[in-house]
Amino acid sequence: MKYKLLWEDQFSIDGKPDEKIWNVEVGGTGFGNNESQFYVDDSKNVFVKDGVLNIVAYKEKHEHREYTSAKLTTLNKKSIQYGRVEIMAKIPEGKGTWPAIWFLGENKKESGWPLCGEIDLMEHVGKDPKHIHFSLHSKAYNHRLHNHPTFIAYQEDIFNGFHEYAMEWTENDITFYIDQAKYVTFTKQENATIEQWPFNQNFYLILNLAIGGNWGGAIDDLIFPVSMQIKYVKIYEKSE
Repeated sequence: MKYKLLWEDQFSIDGKPDEKIWNVEVGGTGFGNNESQFYVDDSKNVFVKDGVLNIVAYKEKHEHREYTSAKLTTLNKKSIQYGRVEIMAKIPEGKGTWPAIWFLGENKKESGWPLCGEIDLMEHVGKDPKHIHFSLHSKAYNHRLHNHPTFIAYQEDIFNGFHEYAMEWTENDITFYIDQAKYVTFTKQENATIEQWPFNQNFYLILNLAIGGNWGGAIDDLIFPVSMQIKYVKIYEKSE
């Protein structure tokens, strides 16, 4: 498959993330997972320095939460439907961390989750340090129903520097990679409905570092501050 670059961010300018690409979301609702962080738009929680995007979580009270962190999205600014995604990231160590690189359907506001669809390119929880999770969620198959397609990739040295998380997405399948090594392909069922396969529409990218919650679990307060770092985001489309 041949690809051409559609858009990218190499985080070359220090300061705030590029506002033409990124939204900084604010809120502390728990996000359906009983998460413990409050996402803030603060220069100490989200900033670019020396070619790296930093998303930093702190043990500090903010409104009704005991931790702050950051969440970036490309909603209404940049989207993807099919192609290849490459994201070079370094994830934090420590119990209670829950970094994620993921996508939601742009129709989420109208359709809601999970009908909008969710693609998890990288999820990691600190209590299970040697595993990276790839998953898809739809109305018919999602984590609340305990039936969604998911794959757990064993990684011996995941905290040792940066690693590239990539996916290739076509009309009929989505394939996941770490450091160019292929791990799994999830394939569309024949005659699948939008409730089974909502992945034939535009999606937007989300980068966040959650703390605690149903999956993140118990939090080790001695680890803070902790950060997820991103060196680049590259989005490609198929070249004819």
